[in-house]
Amino acid sequence: MFDVPFTLDQLRILKAIIAEGSFRRAADSLYISQPAVSLQIQTLERQLDVFLFDRAGRRAELTEAGYLLLSYGEKILSLCQETCRALEDLKNLQGGTLIVGASQTTGTYLLPQMIGMFRQKYPDVAVQLHVHSTRRTAWSVANGQVDLAIIGGEVPSELAESLEVIPYAEDELALILPTFHPLAQLEKIDKEDLYKLQFIALDSQSTIRKMIDQVLARSGIDTKRFKLEMELNSIEAIKNAVQSGLGAAFVSTSAITKELQMGLLRCPTIEGLVVKRTLWMIVSPNRYRSKAAEAFIREVLPLFAGSGWDENLLKLSQTKLVVNTIDTDTTASPEVS
Repeated sequence: MFDVPFTLDQLRILKAIIAEGSFRRAADSLYISQPAVSLQIQTLERQLDVFLFDRAGRRAELTEAGYLLLSYGEKILSLCQETCRALEDLKNLQGGTLIVGASQTTGTYLLPQMIGMFRQKYPDVAVQLHVHSTRRTAWSVANGQVDLAIIGGEVPSELAESLEVIPYAEDELALILPTFHPLAQLEKIDKEDLYKLQFIALDSQSTIRKMIDQVLARSGIDTKRFKLEMELNSIEAIKNAVQSGLGAAFVSTSAITKELQMGLLRCPTIEGLVVKRTLWMIVSPNRYRSKAAEAFIREVLPLFAGSGWDENLLKLSQTKLVVNTIDTDTTASPEVS
């Protein structure tokens, strides 16, 4: 039998060094000492008879051999995780783990409701929610680190063939105003009224801000004409600012359910205009889909879905699983520590 010149622990250490950015932080994340990390890397280099890091500078740069081992090592570790989860499935949802991904808005306001309903029915399944940018979430699904995800942005073009991207629901963007604003007393306002308001928005570099601007532009609204009062770094901060009378804002309706019920905000409609975006569910057809993930898709997602979801669900259930792996992203080189 072929003698493999490395262990899974060594691959985990190598991956941790790259993910954490230094030997010291990798040691902290793995709850081992820094000398133990350094010794394992030295042993690994000796066993493979290659140098994995170029230690000429202050930062330890991966060599070509290091990049190659990292790429295959991530695939090996991912398959090991899939194997363990497939074995856990034999318990028939009496245990196991479900990992759900989401972009910022859906992860903050929609997914917690879904997960709560799932946990009521399957209390023994451990559920994790990973909330990141659409791009990072899509890579996590493609790499098998996340079972499925609900996102509001566009999937990176380089992942188009690696993911199943299915229309899930329509998410409406609503104009919110403070309760004492004159326009808040009206049920409907004209589109031209928007250009008279002072607006509060997310930072111009924010992915969510760009998405909102794109959706508004497709609806015939020129956001460049908006009078921008201030930029904030979170939707919660924007809602609080609007409540305080500092301006108006466009946010997802899923983010203001509680505020509308409590009468803290007003949400007039815009005459002849409904601003919507599509939410997408993404899964990887190249990865093992656990029973927990199947149950979540089958029993929870339809409760929040838009029209046409039944047909999409049928299409998904007919998708054949192809055992395969994909290339993964590499991150910045770690510091020598």
